[in-house]
Amino acid sequence: MPTAHLLFGFLGAGKTTLARDLEQRHRAVRFTPDEWMARLFGEDPPADTFPQHAAAILDLMEPIWTRCLHLGLDVVLDYGFWRRAQRDHARHLAEACGARAILYKVECREEEAWRRVATRNGRAERSLYIAPETFDALKGRFEPLHADEAFVAATSRQS
Repeated sequence: MPTAHLLFGFLGAGKTTLARDLEQRHRAVRFTPDEWMARLFGEDPPADTFPQHAAAILDLMEPIWTRCLHLGLDVVLDYGFWRRAQRDHARHLAEACGARAILYKVECREEEAWRRVATRNGRAERSLYIAPETFDALKGRFEPLHADEAFVAATSRQS
């Protein structure tokens, strides 16, 4: 049975590191919206257009990852899934494709998460730049998992 691996966690928690690992272990197709965003709109897209661009990328990815599931391929959705509605939607789509969904909770201490983000900001790779004030502001958008949401606890191996 194909599997949709859903990665839940805040910025810098280690989701993309886990996504790459799952991609290799399960011979899965990985979907990391931040990579698409950086490639299409630059590493520091304007805040006023960011939500529209992010939504457009997710809209583009959805028929591709669901098609992969229909074809029997595993997918890794490195989305963050900060909202319950997003998690429910992805689980529903996976089930509609005859697949199972596994939710991974990826977390680390906030100080470590910021250190990782700051380090990534300084690298010459295709990733989104996150300013300190953005990191702090986004915490308010993060909706913790609910008691009825089954998950696999995943610890990040990032250094």
